[in-house]
Amino acid sequence: MAVDHYENFPVASLLLPARLRPAVTAIYAFARSADDIADEGDARPEERLAALHAYDAQLDLIQQRLPCTHPIFKRLQQTIAGHALPLQPFRDLLSAFRQDVVTTRYPRYPDLLDYCRRSANPVGTLMLHLYGAANEENLRNSDAICSALQLINFWQDVAIDWQKARIYLPLEDLEHFGVSENDIAKACSDQRWQQLMQFEVTRARALMLSGAPLARRLPGRIGLELRMVVQGGLRILERIEAVQGDVFRQRPKLGKPDWLLVGWRGLTR
Repeated sequence: MAVDHYENFPVASLLLPARLRPAVTAIYAFARSADDIADEGDARPEERLAALHAYDAQLDLIQQRLPCTHPIFKRLQQTIAGHALPLQPFRDLLSAFRQDVVTTRYPRYPDLLDYCRRSANPVGTLMLHLYGAANEENLRNSDAICSALQLINFWQDVAIDWQKARIYLPLEDLEHFGVSENDIAKACSDQRWQQLMQFEVTRARALMLSGAPLARRLPGRIGLELRMVVQGGLRILERIEAVQGDVFRQRPKLGKPDWLLVGWRGLTR
């Protein structure tokens, strides 16, 4: 929704204070490069896992306050030290990327939320730390927003993920609505599929709205930035509903009119 790769990360947003842009760029470089290791190219699974393990070793150096030589980690080390950022969110991201290498199905919704806890929530946690607003209530709301964004990305990318042999829709939900993996392979968007997608859209919307008060509670630019993110996610859900869940033939995404609407809603809601 924000960018095509490593979605939902507010990289160099105009709403982001200039003093924080280098820090956000350093965090993004870490996250995107690790995500590429897990997802891109034709490396074997064991090679991907070894490369991600090397990233873990770099985080160990940062924890031990030893110098890093890798350019990405040199910048990240300066960012972590300069903003007193916790290391656990970075380790959680690596855990999720490793899981992407070896896990292609999620039996139950809680299993998927556990993945979101490590693949998406750390981004919000780090942003709150950068803004000095990482209290318990804010973190809880941020987790809901970030997990909802991750779910929304999964729903709009069902066809793309299938090409990677992955299904992020909980298998228990497919079974409940009588949808098979073969239906996904055939891009079947019949009534069963429509009901499944409406169920998932409703669930993601409820999760997003449960965290949305954070966007009004945070002051200034960060609050406006977050309101835009929330409204962008909700607009994608509306787009999915508009095509009755048929994300196979046209991936729901935001065009210029949508962004104008998102901007208006971000300012007025």
